[in-house]
Amino acid sequence: MIAREILRHVRRIEIRTRGLVNDVFSGEYHSVFKGRGMSFAEVREYTHGDDIRSIDWNVTARTGAPHVKVFEEERELTVVLAVDVSASGSFGTRERVKGELAVEVCSLLAFSAIKNNDKVGLLIFSETPEKFVPPRKGRRHALRVLREMLYHKPAGRGTDIRTALEYLSKVLKRRAVVFLVSDFASAPFDRALAAAARRHDVIAFRVTDRHERTLPNVGMLELLDAETGDQMWVDTSGKRFRRAFEQTVALARAETDEVFKRSGVDLVDLSPGEPYVRPLMRFFRERAARA
Repeated sequence: MIAREILRHVRRIEIRTRGLVNDVFSGEYHSVFKGRGMSFAEVREYTHGDDIRSIDWNVTARTGAPHVKVFEEERELTVVLAVDVSASGSFGTRERVKGELAVEVCSLLAFSAIKNNDKVGLLIFSETPEKFVPPRKGRRHALRVLREMLYHKPAGRGTDIRTALEYLSKVLKRRAVVFLVSDFASAPFDRALAAAARRHDVIAFRVTDRHERTLPNVGMLELLDAETGDQMWVDTSGKRFRRAFEQTVALARAETDEVFKRSGVDLVDLSPGEPYVRPLMRFFRERAARA
């Protein structure tokens, strides 16, 4: 695409997500992701109702009148979008593929963060970390993050969550909110996830298509593993085969669920064929209720 078409594409996604940020998600985001603590703001004279524990005794002694310290919340956060760009992201059976949904959800999160004056960074990964954009503030930076997600050409086809998390542990020196976006069809990553969750606030978004979990009855069907290139023909007309396929997938998903549960990481399921607003809002509200 020429530069003008790229900018139009970026602009369309910004417009599509901006309304949700302004009307729905910004307040939810602010209430869920707290700052690093409280920072000193000023000293002022004591007024009735102030907490006596906040009295500044040095200023009080110097002025002869009681004064209190005033603190305010340190709101600034560092948010990192860790996005899987492996070949399986090109799968989709509805109006868009998994990778397109991942980009739109990440755009929503990025603009929510920017609206709350937080820094936003980006890690694009497949079987290796492919591109890292250091966290910064501002709309222009958020648009750069969006452009990188849209037009990055993956070098790898597979997925390695462990390597991505270990890379983040090296480049992020301070605690961050890490949104990990993938279908999690990866080699084991439980130890790396547990280590990352101890240092950072990790939230996982699992993006899968419904036909990755169930097979339609369409007779003979050629299946292709986008990440390995393996191919095979299957007869989807057999109930026993379809049931075995669904059970195998359900077992793998349950094992992944358990990995996130053990690490204390929230897991949100999204699908290209379904609206993503409802599961995101449910996550925000459940998370706020636990805070």
